[in-house]
Amino acid sequence: MKDSVVLVDEHDLEYGSMEKYEAHKKGKLHRAFSIFIINNSRQLLLQKRAFTKYHSAGLWSNTCCSHPRPGEDIHTAAKRRLMEEMGFDCNITEQFSFIYKTSLENQLIEYEFDHILLGKYSEDPLPDPAEVAEWKWLNFDKVSNDLEQNRQKYTYWFPLIWDKIKNSRDFSLPL
Repeated sequence: MKDSVVLVDEHDLEYGSMEKYEAHKKGKLHRAFSIFIINNSRQLLLQKRAFTKYHSAGLWSNTCCSHPRPGEDIHTAAKRRLMEEMGFDCNITEQFSFIYKTSLENQLIEYEFDHILLGKYSEDPLPDPAEVAEWKWLNFDKVSNDLEQNRQKYTYWFPLIWDKIKNSRDFSLPL
């Protein structure tokens, strides 16, 4: 069964659904989420996307990204995908949302209304190798420095979100 995404307008109001690959091929605005997990040492859990992904394969990104299915709310979908991809569950809270659009490899277009979620977890993940090639914990300064020096090694959306996180007064780190 092929996954479908929720099509939305620029106010995140749902108006339909479409098969995920088709939505990326046609550049349709759809609902998504990006999860950032922080540990007790205030490090961010990064993942390198599996090399078999149909876009952004082998690139570093935040802890987990995906899309809710039709009829599934953001929180439920995020917890489901965090378990499927990274092999753990934790409390997560939404921080903010924004829209971004970019052309990707393979003539795909990423056009997402992205909900940014934050959680705290301090054990090592047990990622699914079909989803994640590698993972690492990295402190905030090292994330920022590596992004400045190696932006091409990261997914398109990760630096956009990271800049918003660093510059946000509303972003609340878990204690």
